[in-house]
Amino acid sequence: MNIVFVRHGQSLWNLENKFTGWVDIDLSERGKIEAKTAGATLVDNNFFPDICFTSYLKRSINTAGYIIDNYKNINITFNTVQKWELNERHYGALQGLDKIETAKKYGDEQVHIWRRSFDTPPPMAKKNSKHDPNTHKLYNDIDSKLPLGESLKDVVSRVTNTFEQILALTKDRCVLVVAHGNSIRAMVKMLDNLSDNEIVDVNIPTGIPLAYNISGNNIEKIGYLGDKDTIKNLAKEVEMQSKITDKKG
Repeated sequence: MNIVFVRHGQSLWNLENKFTGWVDIDLSERGKIEAKTAGATLVDNNFFPDICFTSYLKRSINTAGYIIDNYKNINITFNTVQKWELNERHYGALQGLDKIETAKKYGDEQVHIWRRSFDTPPPMAKKNSKHDPNTHKLYNDIDSKLPLGESLKDVVSRVTNTFEQILALTKDRCVLVVAHGNSIRAMVKMLDNLSDNEIVDVNIPTGIPLAYNISGNNIEKIGYLGDKDTIKNLAKEVEMQSKITDKKG
């Protein structure tokens, strides 16, 4: 395997079941453990990256840090590159809202469409509001106009160029990408050649490495690394986050 994706460990707002998007929320205690475990799993599977990519958000950056600590223990070091294009999907005006309460207000079906459909964006955040990244110091070095809300289709569009650069590196290097549920879904859509409808049912669990081996035009999906029951349970947890009958946690 020469490319591995890891969704950041559980964040504090994952724990509280809130729409997070571009809000810069850190890892929960469980998330830190997930990140450390992901690093140990990669070392156990003899994956030794030459470079690591993260988003601009601390839950991605800090997950990568915990993973990298496992490599420092065996005297392996590599560079980390931050790319804003790998950020989570911007959830617009939904950011900060409780998913269950939002589902009660608008209905399971509408929230499911906002969360999981391919081309339907959430309600947009207001310009110059706290959810407008164009006003944040974190993005002062970005020339592009940043979104006020995105569909998964929008995420695919903004990730594509960066993803092509990452794939080019796999010709002679091993690459680790530590990102977010929707930015990884966007890249998985392209790698697995999934239709717009097929990607709707793909759930990316937190802190579980997803491995591929790419050689020329041949793409081999190795799959998730780790305990199968844990992987299944975490993926189900993501699926159920906005179900009205689901419990938080």
